[in-house]
Amino acid sequence: MGNDNYYLGADVGSVSTNLVLLSEKNEVALTLYLRTQGRPMQTIQEGIKVLRSKIGKSAKIIGVGTTGSARQLAATLLGADVIKNEITAHAVAASRVNPSVQTILEIGGQDSKIIILRDGVVSDFAMNTVCAAGTGSFLDQQAARLGIPIEEFGQLALEAASPIKIAGRCSVFAESDMIHKQQLGHALPDILAGLCQAMVRNYLNNVGKNKDIRGPIFFQGGVAANPGIRKAFEEELGQPIIVPEHFGVMGALGAAYLAQEKVGRQSELRTRFRGLQLGEIQFNARSFECSGCANRCEVVEILQEGSILARWGDRCGKWANAVGKGTYKGKSQEGEQQGA
Repeated sequence: MGNDNYYLGADVGSVSTNLVLLSEKNEVALTLYLRTQGRPMQTIQEGIKVLRSKIGKSAKIIGVGTTGSARQLAATLLGADVIKNEITAHAVAASRVNPSVQTILEIGGQDSKIIILRDGVVSDFAMNTVCAAGTGSFLDQQAARLGIPIEEFGQLALEAASPIKIAGRCSVFAESDMIHKQQLGHALPDILAGLCQAMVRNYLNNVGKNKDIRGPIFFQGGVAANPGIRKAFEEELGQPIIVPEHFGVMGALGAAYLAQEKVGRQSELRTRFRGLQLGEIQFNARSFECSGCANRCEVVEILQEGSILARWGDRCGKWANAVGKGTYKGKSQEGEQQGA
């Protein structure tokens, strides 16, 4: 990929780990989607190995941003210059693509969110991390049960002649209702279209409840690949739905833009990135309960080849702030518990 400089954005969640390389010319040079599979540290390292093989030795990463539920862990491993929540990252990415965007509908593998922007600033948002009925994992399950590839789900739904009504308030009820409709002999496209409509109604009645949804509307997250869901949103909202080019990695793209802003504002600031060789470094994670007070905080620590790299989880900061200062550093887990 040449002798170029890049900003790296990493969005590490429970389902997927997304990496984006952004060039200094604001061009997306590379996107990478990996399944996290409960192994965020190993997945991040695997991703860096792939990046290293793609961009070559002459390319440099001059800024790193992390987001997602495991953003703190990712920041520790990568050496991030900026750490932001998913709301901010998605909003920044959408605003860079289209500065006039006012609503972001985001549906991922295990959660969903809505972000309301006014004049490029987040004015309201809501998240749903409890019910699976409005997420990608539920669609995956139903596609598998019906024996169709998830890639064909949306296209089949578009072929529906008369979508059927499916109870979509709960994944359990939705599935039993679908089975009942199948037994009645309804056509598969009509069932799939009904499921798309039920998912969208569930999303709007829960995540989107009482939200001022105005256009332009962006649809982001892995589920945006499903044209059946997109059509159902357009029918429910009566407005066009825009699916941006990099819809599946907008969180990571936003993190890359944030890194660009942070490093770009301060020309003397050097990135904290730990280098493309970190794919070969030995990292471990462990946790312990601090007995220093009644809070009994669960402290997580990351070790690099036996040496403590970072800690978090303690409310008072005793353990987190001690890293790098010699205090409590390098003790065994048992020793830490006794010395808490």
